[in-house]
Amino acid sequence: MKDLMTQDDLKQAVASAARDYVIEHLPPGAILGVGTGSTANFFIDEIAGIKDRIGGTVASSEATARRLAGHGLRVLDLNEIDAMGIYVDGADEIDASMAMIKGGGGALTREKIVAAVADTFVCICDASKRVETMGKFPLPVEVIPMASAFVSRELVKLGGVPKLREGMVTDNGNVILDVHGFSITDPVGLEAQINQIVGVVTNGLFARRGADVLLLSSANGVQSFLR
Repeated sequence: MKDLMTQDDLKQAVASAARDYVIEHLPPGAILGVGTGSTANFFIDEIAGIKDRIGGTVASSEATARRLAGHGLRVLDLNEIDAMGIYVDGADEIDASMAMIKGGGGALTREKIVAAVADTFVCICDASKRVETMGKFPLPVEVIPMASAFVSRELVKLGGVPKLREGMVTDNGNVILDVHGFSITDPVGLEAQINQIVGVVTNGLFARRGADVLLLSSANGVQSFLR
């Protein structure tokens, strides 16, 4: 029966595990950061049942804010808070060092900002997202629109093959270049190198601030890993 689990079943299982993690580790009344994407949406639906013990939430995107508010969860501006206990979000890829590629949904900049504030970053995903070397999933780079051609040329110099994500404008009013062709053996170094390109807002490598906890869902259940 386990072999018949769908992708949504795996997302639901890890979202439930993340809710239990929040119940165990987030003090009542504390602030919870919430990520963006399909797995994060399952998590939002799960924490709707414990909203009375959550002091407030910080959303990493407008879409997440709407879903949280729709469940009656209090949504705060990040500038209104001084501390955040836990941030829960998914990943497009994650390696053994707990570095991640994120941004498939286009919210990488706000996700990276919220993650920087949190004491603990909990990554929730299914086992297909865990890889030895990141790069098979194209690396998203958020770029100021007028700089997209220049940034593309600079990314080619680094060995990447950038492609503008058509029809995509971020919540910050910027565009995204999805960079194919990287084999990322030094995620911390590459993250810094790309961020130094003029016109780049940030890129989807979460390496300097990787996950502290990984909840990984598979047909055999949800496993927990620590950084």
